[in-house]
Amino acid sequence: MDTNQQLDFLLNYLINERQENIEIPNDAIQKRNLLRSLMNVRPPVPASEEFFEIQDEFLTKETLSKKLVGVEDIDEFDGKVMLWQGDITDLKVDAIVNAANSKLLGCFIPMHNCIDNVIHSASGIQLRLECDKIMKAQARDEDIGKAKITDAYNLASKHVIHTVGPAIAQNSKPSELDCKRLESCYRSCLEIAGAHNLKSLAFCCISTGVFNFPQETAARIAIKTVKDYLDSNETSLEHVIFNVFVDDDYYIYKKLLFGDKNG
Repeated sequence: MDTNQQLDFLLNYLINERQENIEIPNDAIQKRNLLRSLMNVRPPVPASEEFFEIQDEFLTKETLSKKLVGVEDIDEFDGKVMLWQGDITDLKVDAIVNAANSKLLGCFIPMHNCIDNVIHSASGIQLRLECDKIMKAQARDEDIGKAKITDAYNLASKHVIHTVGPAIAQNSKPSELDCKRLESCYRSCLEIAGAHNLKSLAFCCISTGVFNFPQETAARIAIKTVKDYLDSNETSLEHVIFNVFVDDDYYIYKKLLFGDKNG
C-alpha cells in the first residue's frame, strides 16, 4: 500500500466511523488536511488493529521524512541548557513538553495551530486514547502546574509530558499565583523527566499562546526555574532545551540566556 492508498484508507475509515457523507478531495494536501481534521475531532474511542497499523506507517514515514534535530545538532547552549527555534515535533529527544488544557485530551478544533493540536496530530490517535485512560483513572480535570507523561507514538521523541499552564485574561497582567503556577509547570515536568530517567527534555513556551501569559515574563520564569532545578537537584537530565517557534520568543530567550555572548 503506497502513501496515497494509506491516506485513502485512513480517510474512509474515519468518515465511515462518523457515518457522515464527507467528500474526499483529489488534491493531496487537502486530503492530508482532512485527515488531520478528522483526527482532531475524533473522540477517544478504540480503532481497529488495521487502522493503527496503517496510521502508524503513514505518520512514522512523515516523521522520518523531516529533518529531525537531536541535541548534537543544537549549537546554542550554556551547560545543560539549550535554545532551539523550530517545530517541537522535529526534535529527536527523550521527551517534549505539551502545553495542554485541563481535560488533557488534546485540541478538538480542526487544524488549529496550537501546540496541543500539532503534537496530537503528528503522534496519532493513540495519544488521545492514553490521555483519556489517565484522566478516567484520575476522575477529575488536571490541575494547573502538574504534569503527566505518555508515550509519543509516531513522534520523533520517546515521550510527551503534558502540563496545564495558567490562563491569563486578555490584556491583563499575571498575578503572583499565576507566576507560581507557571513555575510549577516547569518544575513538575523536570521532576517527572528525572523520575523516568530521561536525559533530554524540550520545553515549549508554556501558556504564552492562547493562554496569554506575557512572553518575557514567562521566559524569565522558565529559565530561572530550570536553572535553579538543575543547580539544586541530582537528575538524569543532561540537556534541557527551550524550544521556541516565533521570532519574538527566540530573541527573548537568546537575550536572557546568552546576553551578548552569542552575538
